[in-house]
Amino acid sequence: MSDKIILGIESSCDETAAAVVANGHQVLSSVLNSQVKLHEKYGGVVPEIAARAHIECIIPLIKEAIAKAGIEPERLDAIAVANCPGLTPALLIGVTAAKSLAWAWEKPLIAVNHIHCHLHSVMLDESAECFPAVALVVSGGHTSLYDCKSPMEMELLGQTIDDAAGEAFDKAAAILKLPYPGGPSIQKAAENGNPKAVRFPRTMLGPDSLDFSFSGIKTSVLYHCKGQNMLGENNAEQMSQQEIADIAASFQEAVVEVLVKKTIRAAKLTGHKYVLLGGGVAANSVLRDRLDQVCCSNKLKLVVSQKKYCTDNAAMVAGLAYYKLQAGLTSDFSLEPVSTQRKKHK
Repeated sequence: MSDKIILGIESSCDETAAAVVANGHQVLSSVLNSQVKLHEKYGGVVPEIAARAHIECIIPLIKEAIAKAGIEPERLDAIAVANCPGLTPALLIGVTAAKSLAWAWEKPLIAVNHIHCHLHSVMLDESAECFPAVALVVSGGHTSLYDCKSPMEMELLGQTIDDAAGEAFDKAAAILKLPYPGGPSIQKAAENGNPKAVRFPRTMLGPDSLDFSFSGIKTSVLYHCKGQNMLGENNAEQMSQQEIADIAASFQEAVVEVLVKKTIRAAKLTGHKYVLLGGGVAANSVLRDRLDQVCCSNKLKLVVSQKKYCTDNAAMVAGLAYYKLQAGLTSDFSLEPVSTQRKKHK
């Protein structure tokens, strides 16, 4: 059987990406353009700015991905794109590009869910079996737990009811006057801090809940820096580097503890022996190490995305699309971007 080669396109937020992947896991090329510098002064992603940047670089990136893969467009078996969830103006650019190429090159069009792609990222450059599994996707926009019976069978078990973990990192970093994006800044500052210096809340939402809530810890950081009445100045500007490090470490410790406990809770509930970890916050070394330790003590096997595949990328898009192509799940040219994912049934 010949290889199935798919071109993936990703533009759900502030990374424009293209990749060529064979058979769902063999990455032939993966290129991306980050917009961090464009959004840095705003402290977050501005959808209109993101969309304009996607327009400028998406075609050059697609050409680069195909060239680096060493193939001609005729060799592609399908064009894949993440059409949900994400920022609608940003998603629209990727969807339009994918539809145009699928029409021009007469290739099947495959739509994939961006969050599901993060789950698949653990399989890139790997071929080991890791199903059935509990999967944690933790990023700037999403914090979700899934019951994954296969790459195509994913049941949402729990998700954030307010801020995502990555969003909380960004907001805590802004309060502490640390650079954007907040995840890497908090981790770097926390390296020299005491994780027990400040007791920030761990919101568990009940003994059986698999949902997440991080707005409380973000507010606690704000209270810690401005006072309970919120009438004072932000003391972060007068704090020593050690005080900032202690707050960052304590904040990180609280978020990681909740993520780990909820994931292990889900693993015990499902009885699965594999735990998958993906998404931008999965690059956090403390989360990776802590979850690995707890999985080992509970006789669970942790499979984590390589750090280069934790952030938004198109290799995970093309990788997941392989399984949809095999199942005949293609889309027509009426495909549109969808900004949100369907909520789980209570």
